[in-house]
Amino acid sequence: MTELPAVDDILQASRTLALGASANELHGGLCGWLAAGGADVAAWPARVLADDSLPTPAPGDALDRLRQAVVAQLEDRDFAFELVLAAPGASLQARTDALFDWCRAFLGGFGLAADTRPSLSEEGEEALQDLARLAQASSDQFDSADEDEDALAEIEEFVRVAVLLLHGDCVLGARHRQRLN
Repeated sequence: MTELPAVDDILQASRTLALGASANELHGGLCGWLAAGGADVAAWPARVLADDSLPTPAPGDALDRLRQAVVAQLEDRDFAFELVLAAPGASLQARTDALFDWCRAFLGGFGLAADTRPSLSEEGEEALQDLARLAQASSDQFDSADEDEDALAEIEEFVRVAVLLLHGDCVLGARHRQRLN
């Protein structure tokens, strides 16, 4: 199952469970958690949002399908990983803000899952630092709509690749090292 639920479905499920997080924040946090080696568990919102009192999504609901899709996408050797950002048709500013919020949530999830500073490759370190810079950015920094569309597409692609790189360093690399020992 690699297809992500629709943004509106994720948002509705978040409201139903009173999570207080947008679809992009939930996806970013979950991706950060899993990329750093966090456990693939049904009760992921409690872990990712650092609140043990949060309810577990029902099997098959949008948040459960989101977890399953992210796990499958991160493990996919064809790099099928996608970002959940803003709803289709959202303005450039809304999509840009969603990407920066996604990066903030990713860093939060990554930090929660990584008990200690993970051993990252040089590229992984650089990717993590770049994600931190994006998390501090604002859509106010954009000027021209055409150039901004292109810039946003490039940033989204960078983020997608950075997540796969960090997952490779923290999860896939660790698995490979275990097999060698």
